[in-house]
Amino acid sequence: MEVKEIVSAAWLHAHLDDENLIILDASLAQTATGKSAAGSSETIPNARYFDLKQVFSDASSAFPNTLPVPAVFEEEVRKLGIDADSMLVIFDAMGVYSSPRVWWLFQCMGHQNSAVLDGGLPEWKQQGFAVASEHIKHWEVGDFKAKYNPELLATYEEVLANTLDKSFTVVDARSAGRFNGTTPEPRKHLKSGSIPNSINIPYETVLVDGKFKSKEVLQELFKQTTDTENLVFSCGSGLTACIVMLAAIRAGKSSKRVYDGSWTEWAELQNLTLKAG
Repeated sequence: MEVKEIVSAAWLHAHLDDENLIILDASLAQTATGKSAAGSSETIPNARYFDLKQVFSDASSAFPNTLPVPAVFEEEVRKLGIDADSMLVIFDAMGVYSSPRVWWLFQCMGHQNSAVLDGGLPEWKQQGFAVASEHIKHWEVGDFKAKYNPELLATYEEVLANTLDKSFTVVDARSAGRFNGTTPEPRKHLKSGSIPNSINIPYETVLVDGKFKSKEVLQELFKQTTDTENLVFSCGSGLTACIVMLAAIRAGKSSKRVYDGSWTEWAELQNLTLKAG
């Protein structure tokens, strides 16, 4: 059974007993700006914990949340009991925050049959569905096979060249203040600001009450900001970019390209740093 990119809590509840369904909890302890999730000790029954920060980011990278090496991703996903034909539903405790990043990781690794739970754990609880106090921990090793799609990843070199040739539009998911250079970055040594010729769609503007806005509202939002289909999504470190990317797909756009290094890499390599003291 194929699933759409975004599924409702009611849909997940109705399909809990599906044979190939695996639920992944991609919750983070807090956001990049320090916001913590309420009730983070709770989870959806039978969920497996997907450790985005410690396991599914490249630890050798100089930048946070970097796409892991495909062979490592494959090995770690198999350890989670995920098979080539598994149907994945990914959620997080913030509503919609880190789960789209995990959805994108699976897209990069060639696994299409996955979806983000709209509204995440808060919406699940709001609907009155049962919660568990811990993740399940025992299953058989899976046979997942990574089929890396490098075309979904935009590199620094491509983004740099694009400031001149303008072959695509960079959509930045950070706040307006960070994009405009009027409020500081969470990473204190970096200046705020934006990549030349990029546009700003803060990730909060595609959500309402922790869920994605309707297809019609999102279509209007993207119509007002960009009429192009050739988009690359960016943010501070490649995480909230995936929220806006998934919103764009809901609005009918087709691009799944993310600038993985995002503003952290751009600012570092462009020497947009603040002097200590």
